Amino acid sequence: MDKKLKQAIAKSAKAMYHALPVLIGVLLLLSLASALIPKSIYSSLFSKNIFLDSIIGSGLGSILAGNPITSYIIGGEFLKQGISLAAVTAFIVAWVTVGLVHLPAEIMLLGKKFAITRNLTAFVLTVIVALITASIVGLL
Repeated sequence: MDKKLKQAIAKSAKAMYHALPVLIGVLLLLSLASALIPKSIYSSLFSKNIFLDSIIGSGLGSILAGNPITSYIIGGEFLKQGISLAAVTAFIVAWVTVGLVHLPAEIMLLGKKFAITRNLTAFVLTVIVALITASIVGLL
């Protein structure tokens, strides 16, 4: 192996080693939040206003971030409880793309300005995607 490649691998391994405690903490916090908050509470949070539901869905998804497979299951349960498609879409997209819980880890690894800008942009785009998705499905 090339000397520079070995140095890059060693540097990356060292960075991951230092980031590991933060990443484990984030995973534990996400698991705890998912386990403690009953799913039925969510239906009482949503109104029937498509714009407001999108913002609420994005907010919840941002706070309760997780992996895509779980979001599809939760999204299906939300739809069964009568929550609007806009809210569910916003929740699923924010669940995967915005992460307030893991923001400290992201700041540590990628820098404060980038992490905050990325999360704010993702949040706004989540609301827009939810509104467009609900509008298109409503036309079908």
